[in-house]
Amino acid sequence: MIRTRGLTRHFRVKRETVEAVRGLDIDVGPGELVAFLGPNGAGKSTSLRMLTTLLPPTSGSATVAGHDVAGDPAAVRRKIGYLGQGNGAGAYFRVRDELFTQGRCYALSPKESRERTEELLATLDLESLANRTAGTLSGGQRRRLDIALGLMHRPDLLFLDEPSAGLDPQNRANLWEHILKLRAESGTTIFLTTHYLDEADAMAERVMVIDHGRIIADDTAENLKAEMAGDLVTVTTPDPDVALRAAARIPAARDLTSDGSTVEFRVPQGNKVLPEFLKTVEAHTAEVRRPTLDDVFLALTGRSIREGAPA
Repeated sequence: MIRTRGLTRHFRVKRETVEAVRGLDIDVGPGELVAFLGPNGAGKSTSLRMLTTLLPPTSGSATVAGHDVAGDPAAVRRKIGYLGQGNGAGAYFRVRDELFTQGRCYALSPKESRERTEELLATLDLESLANRTAGTLSGGQRRRLDIALGLMHRPDLLFLDEPSAGLDPQNRANLWEHILKLRAESGTTIFLTTHYLDEADAMAERVMVIDHGRIIADDTAENLKAEMAGDLVTVTTPDPDVALRAAARIPAARDLTSDGSTVEFRVPQGNKVLPEFLKTVEAHTAEVRRPTLDDVFLALTGRSIREGAPA
């Protein structure tokens, strides 16, 4: 569904060349749900704009839904749905009218547009809101409407750019329930960007991390957490120096720190390592914490996903 090779995008800023995206190689298969993550300024938004034909590449190639983004952008647009960070519906237009008009823009007949409108109103729990104007909807309701607009023409591939940004936890959960239900029913490929790493961890089958315009990781969330971050072992002990020396002897242990009586280190498979470690170290308390994608980000980039300037 997505294949890029050597995709780049450069900008001229005050007579200087800024390399926003540098040699991007991406492969996404049919039906996958892929999270595309990176700190602000990493090139994430620029990459998404190229893949959705909103921005031409400087060099390289990109095929999306079977069509070249530079050679045939109109064909790409017919095959994809796009949910941007802003709201897509006009504030003063009725929900049902916006959906019907969207269908007509994609060359659906009036009958097809009406049928598809009613189908999506039911699927996304918008039936009771159909005669209200978009501007009177809540944030979660408007995002569901945006998804309906993106799905009107039954796209093979759906791009979701920060779909739950600004929503409270309940509305986020509700939105994702609808997204996953739609995917299960239609098999739509989903390419997602988000700053909520718990979403990527729980929803995505694969996680791609971009930084400084390059892909620096591409794997399942579980593999990234296990390989890049490791489990965090925390021990309180009357003799932190002994504990530090014992930790240093553990193969693959890293990030050893000591703060008073507390010693911490990271190691793969912490639950297996800890019992052997405690045979040689006196400890008051000991615990193992599984890594999160936040830990992966810090390990890979040295910064938080929200640090830096907008891409």
